[in-house]
Amino acid sequence: MRIEELEQKDFADWAPLWAGYLTFYKADLTAAATSLTFARLIDPTEQMGGFIARDEFSTARGIVHWIDHRSCWTTGDYCYLQDLFVADAVRGRGVGTGLIEAVSSAASLRGCSRVYWITHETNLAAQDLYNKVADRSGFIQYVRKLA
Repeated sequence: MRIEELEQKDFADWAPLWAGYLTFYKADLTAAATSLTFARLIDPTEQMGGFIARDEFSTARGIVHWIDHRSCWTTGDYCYLQDLFVADAVRGRGVGTGLIEAVSSAASLRGCSRVYWITHETNLAAQDLYNKVADRSGFIQYVRKLA
């Protein structure tokens, strides 16, 4: 597996994986929101980015996005790992771990203090992986939607 930073040329390969992620979480976004998301992910002036995993045939097999933000608790930013998705055909083969490691390595180079993420309580397969590569914080997330 080869993991690369997302670039403009990756849109056609990224889009089906993004759609798979949205389907998994029963989310529906407009084409405009999807285009804006991708544009932000590849814009070097944004505090966010992404990676794409490709197999030996250059087929896209997974994606991950990240967002850096300040923290009141550390001098270094936090890196929020968002939207990790691996194609069904290659789950359990290290793609997810590789994408997490790519985000973590890049965050470390940017001086971030930590990488963190959330998953749905029903996503037990993801939790199996996450329990191997990180510590559970014990915090419970609450959300108040504004728009």
